Amino acid sequence: MFSIEGKVIVVTGGNGLLGKQMVSTFRANGATVIAADIYFQSQGPDDFIIDITDEISVKEAVSGIVDKYERIDGWVNNAYPRTLDWGNKLEDVPFESWRKNVDMHLNGYFLCCQVALSQMKKQGFGSFINMSSIYGSVGPDFTVYEGTEMTMPAAYSAIKGGINNLTRYLAAYYGPYQVRVNTVSPGGIFDNQPKNFVDNYNKKVPMKRMGLPKDIVSAVYYLLAEESSYVTGHNLIVDGGWLAI
Repeated sequence: MFSIEGKVIVVTGGNGLLGKQMVSTFRANGATVIAADIYFQSQGPDDFIIDITDEISVKEAVSGIVDKYERIDGWVNNAYPRTLDWGNKLEDVPFESWRKNVDMHLNGYFLCCQVALSQMKKQGFGSFINMSSIYGSVGPDFTVYEGTEMTMPAAYSAIKGGINNLTRYLAAYYGPYQVRVNTVSPGGIFDNQPKNFVDNYNKKVPMKRMGLPKDIVSAVYYLLAEESSYVTGHNLIVDGGWLAI
């Protein structure tokens, strides 16, 4: 059950925290996985350079992948482009920074959706997954940032909320072609954040721990597998119970 063996799967942001785990897990389970990222220290034979903010780059990458592998069974929009001032508090966010982050992230996801889903429509099959966040569904609990310099960027909530509803639109649009579009919304993922933040988060979340990359990858794996063939337009929340309270 739940096999992805033989599938051709693209993971944007394949060099990131979640992306690396997805690529290695999917490959270990028999899939041909294309790690798509803007930069590779050492590019492998199944890696493609892609800048999701550039229309030519996305179109050339999709065309190159189809030329090489003849199809795309699954695509995971996982890249996380952002400006260098990402993480500033609301009062300190220049408007141009807000505009650029929305353009890179939300519009970049749209661009990948438009190009890759057109290919899946031609095929008559495919599973497309947009990575979102709990903060695409609810406002942030700022108490978890107390005692740290961290905050939740305002643009992140706007971007992820937009991705959630874009996914619903795309599921309705491409459903007749047997192409599925879903979202995975992780809660907080441990990435060596400051101890105060981790402690605050663990006190808040019902399962009393932050998520790990493997927790999220298993949800993405399910949506790529044939066993989820009647699941589309869904937001699969993997958050240790954060949204339950």
